[in-house]
Amino acid sequence: MEQQNYQYQGNSVFVQERSVSKKFFANVFLWMFVALLVSSVSAFGLVSSPAILSQLVGEKGFTILGYIAIFAPLGLVMLMGAAMQKLSYPALVGIFLLYSILTGVMLGFVLLIYTSASIAICFVAAAIIFAVMAFMGYTTNVDLSKFGPILMAAVIGLVVVSVINFFIGSDTLGYILGFIGVAVFTALTAYKVQEIKRIGEGLDEYGNEVALADSKKLALMGALSLYITFINLFLSLLRIFGDRR
Repeated sequence: MEQQNYQYQGNSVFVQERSVSKKFFANVFLWMFVALLVSSVSAFGLVSSPAILSQLVGEKGFTILGYIAIFAPLGLVMLMGAAMQKLSYPALVGIFLLYSILTGVMLGFVLLIYTSASIAICFVAAAIIFAVMAFMGYTTNVDLSKFGPILMAAVIGLVVVSVINFFIGSDTLGYILGFIGVAVFTALTAYKVQEIKRIGEGLDEYGNEVALADSKKLALMGALSLYITFINLFLSLLRIFGDRR
């Protein structure tokens, strides 16, 4: 399948919205909600099942299966991004749901570390910040694409340092990463929403069968992008304000 360039170029970004772009944008947030729901069920399932938890965490820390559960989502994201055109839509949905389940496992560990009250407060705060920045990204006339490379470089740096800190276990570094993460993922929310809106408008512009067929895959990838941004915003807030048990 030939890859299409759905993103607008130049200053003609915000145009009259049509049915295809509206449906595409709605599907993005629908799949994001599905991912959050699946992850929530997975997280609470882990917490409520000592048998499963014992397979992931031993007396000396994480088991091999536990490390796989934590780091496998990164590989799944890379797989979806690299092979989106080659994989069928059902295959992408399967990987997307598997990613959501494994992310839920990781969030289950978070439920065990932090108090329920701090988790609820940080989740609500993340939801409010996400909603505000998503609205700004959707409505602003400022072209945010120029900030994309900077934000993505910051995300890569955060991932690398976070992985290192996972083994080091420095509370001070984790605290600093929390502040940086909040700033980066707050800005990234607006950038991603504007990018997704442009893609939807591009689908309206092309309006051919190839574009419409690819729209389902693109909606899934857009949902994955926003879901990752929201989860990382939530975790960054927990690093700063979360109360440990």
